[in-house]
Amino acid sequence: MTVEEFKNLIDSKLGEEVVLSIDEISTPQALVIESDKVLPVMDVLKDNESSFCDLLSCLTAVDNGPEVNTLEVIYNLYSIPLEHSIMIKTTISRENPELETVSYLWKTADWHEREAYDLFGIKFNNHPDLRRILMPADWEGHPMLKDYEEPATYRGMKTIREEGDPV
Repeated sequence: MTVEEFKNLIDSKLGEEVVLSIDEISTPQALVIESDKVLPVMDVLKDNESSFCDLLSCLTAVDNGPEVNTLEVIYNLYSIPLEHSIMIKTTISRENPELETVSYLWKTADWHEREAYDLFGIKFNNHPDLRRILMPADWEGHPMLKDYEEPATYRGMKTIREEGDPV
């Protein structure tokens, strides 16, 4: 399917207002949607026989910075039997970064969403086990946010390498 065919499918099932734009520069090409439309869009893309996106190959995020005050969440979907892919992008607030989980659709979302939670602070509502996956459970902050300041120590250990420290 082409990005236009994916858009037409979503338009026919959910209405023309759901897809805000097409990002033709991204690879694969992307549909940009409102954050409250993520679940209905994912339901259509996973279960429709013409799209059948049976694999969430990646879920990641991008911090647009405190001056813009938004995060982007990016989903890469793939259909193994139909051999096509699509990217879905949405934007959420940095102040209250929340989305509904898609882990009930794709098991891979479980760990992907935990990474986005751990590194960016995005809360995935109704996630079955939303807790840190890369950082220690008691770590403070989310290291991929642009305004994150790494603590000098953690549990008495230096976390920041200083000039003259052995490599």
